[in-house]
Formats: sequence, structure tokens, C-alpha cells
Amino acid sequence: MPPAVAVGVGGVAGAVARHLVSERIERGLLDTFAVNLVGSFLLGVLVAAPVDGTVVLVGGTGFCGAFTTFSTTAVETVELAAEGRSSAVAVVLAMLSGALVAVVAGSAVGGLF
Repeated sequence: MPPAVAVGVGGVAGAVARHLVSERIERGLLDTFAVNLVGSFLLGVLVAAPVDGTVVLVGGTGFCGAFTTFSTTAVETVELAAEGRSSAVAVVLAMLSGALVAVVAGSAVGGLF
């Protein structure tokens, strides 16, 4: 499978999964936070597990790339700041630190395979 097709297939699945999560949760920043943590964990697993490069392209670059929404995090944070809410900085710190912890945890799980 050509790399661009592999990324595209994973990207379609990730975008649809992201939309479904958003429909189910719909609680402000909670859906964004959830997908970013889950996606970061999955990416950590994929990168650490002994899997074929095509699996990383489909699952990591494609699925996780489309599923996680750090651009949405940026927009939501700017909106909070524009409203004068001090929670904007906390959102950024929680999202980044949570994603980093999730990647490390995912890497630990992926390393078990």
C-alpha cells in the first residue's frame, strides 16, 4: 500500500471516530481532552510496539493524527482567553502534560509486545 494511501485510510477512520466521540460527550473541553489523551496513548503504543511501518502510518500518522485535535485545543484555549477566563492557561498545561503522560504510558504498554 502506498504510504499516502495508508495515511489516508487511517485518517478517514480517525476523523470519523473523533466525530463520534464529540457527539457522545459534548461537554465543552471534555471531548477534546479525552480524544487527545486516548490518541496520545495509542500513538505511544504504536511507536513502541514491534509493528510494521505501514501499521504506524495507518494507525499513528493517519488515525491518531486525525483523531487527536490539538488545533481544536488551541481554538478553545483562545476562546477562553478572549472571554477573560483564567482557565485558559490551565487547559493548555493539563492537555500537554496529560498527553505526555499518556504517550509515556502507551510506550510502556507497547514495549510489552
